[in-house]
Amino acid sequence: MGERPPYEMRTLRTPDERFEDLPGWGWEPHYAEVGEDGARVRMAFIDEGPAHARPVLLLHGEPSWSYLYRKMVPPLLGAGLRVIAPDLIGFGRSDKPAALEDYTYARHLRWLTDLVVGHLELRDAVLFCQDWGGLLGLRLVAEHPERFAAVVASNTMLPTGDHDPGEAFRAWREFSRTAKGFDVGRIIDGGSTVELSQAELAAYDAPFPDDSYKAGARQFPSLVPITPDDPEAAPNRAAWEVLSRWEKPFVCAFGDSDPITGGADRVLRKLIPGAAGQPHVRIEGAAHFSQEDASESLARVLIELAAGLPELSVD
Repeated sequence: MGERPPYEMRTLRTPDERFEDLPGWGWEPHYAEVGEDGARVRMAFIDEGPAHARPVLLLHGEPSWSYLYRKMVPPLLGAGLRVIAPDLIGFGRSDKPAALEDYTYARHLRWLTDLVVGHLELRDAVLFCQDWGGLLGLRLVAEHPERFAAVVASNTMLPTGDHDPGEAFRAWREFSRTAKGFDVGRIIDGGSTVELSQAELAAYDAPFPDDSYKAGARQFPSLVPITPDDPEAAPNRAAWEVLSRWEKPFVCAFGDSDPITGGADRVLRKLIPGAAGQPHVRIEGAAHFSQEDASESLARVLIELAAGLPELSVD
């Protein structure tokens, strides 16, 4: 028998015209090739502001894309910061592997690391992470702590499978697996306290011309470690070992109306030394998608945090 040919993922790419004239979104995408042979894909991101300014890395979660940050980008740029907002693979303008099994926690982290460390070579960055942006971003910080100067976490956590994720999450996980319809815009609207316009709903639906493009969106909840023997439970525990020694600024800015991550900020504040003495905020009326509900407050947290950091070193 001959050798088995190397595995090649089948990927989908959303047509550019789906992203034309989106409300509040006028930034042109950049692209990078990320991943290993056979799983190499094109990742989209925006990169705005002065090239040598303090970089702020904005990581979205499930099932959104960088459009979630449209109301935060302008004030951050106005403060003189460099703003980078990627679309995770399977979302936004990034390529979308067609099969559920093509998406793994480890592969998502590899794709993101290739962008942030390999392609962009970010240093002294401030991370803002929400939802899966934290599950990936906090691992990235733990594996490359020298790349980051500070972290702002909103409605996120780094689970190890050692604790019950709660009924709300189990219901969401089951829905993502089994629901006939997976209406991304409506899901984000339901996870926000503000009411999104029809045009904004369409913008969240834009990356997904039909259900065949939604494998990544459907698979993400199933990748969260909820048992101690999950393949990513041990790497997350190792990340916690690093985070438990993290003394750079770590700020929590959680909404008070999120049934999924409620209370996670108390854990982060207790276990991460850099959280001590920081100006943590609990945002009244903000639900899971805090960027929709409290963009001004979140941008202000980032701007004030960045302003208090040591000046960037000049190479």
